[in-house]
Amino acid sequence: MTAPLTYLVASPHMVGTMFERAVVLLLEHSANGAMGLIVNLQTEMPIGELLAIAEGRTDHAFLGGPVEPQVGWCLYETPTGKPGELRLAATLHVTSGLEVLQEVLEQGGEFMLLLGYAGWSAGQLELETRAGSWVFLEAGPELALQIPAEERWDKAWELLGVDPHSLASGGAQA
Repeated sequence: MTAPLTYLVASPHMVGTMFERAVVLLLEHSANGAMGLIVNLQTEMPIGELLAIAEGRTDHAFLGGPVEPQVGWCLYETPTGKPGELRLAATLHVTSGLEVLQEVLEQGGEFMLLLGYAGWSAGQLELETRAGSWVFLEAGPELALQIPAEERWDKAWELLGVDPHSLASGGAQA
């Protein structure tokens, strides 16, 4: 069995920020910082208008985060076997490689194109978590691709077993 993935779930108190109701798939978290992809912030931009190799596609791109929005990331189910592919789980892979994305488009499986990523410097995510901005959730890859985007934040809180509207603002203080 594959180990669960780590997600960040935005506190209901992050109103008015780009991270309001965000669910972030955490790709890396170390002493040097963290990075992830917001998996539920769909744009109005069809991917066929963004990429010549996706001409005619009407499904919309997602905003993966505010850092380097000119860089595209692809989350997808079926491996391609091409260089530049990173396996996150048995049924979830990620790449920023155009050649891999082209193969994913040709395969026709479930995928999402994300623009940019969310990043935190060393210690920043820990500070934001202590302040109550984020909650960590371990869950499967279906949260990123199978649950409709507009339902992912609510589903994340359901998986946590918490009613997000019952939370007081502020974080854990010791």
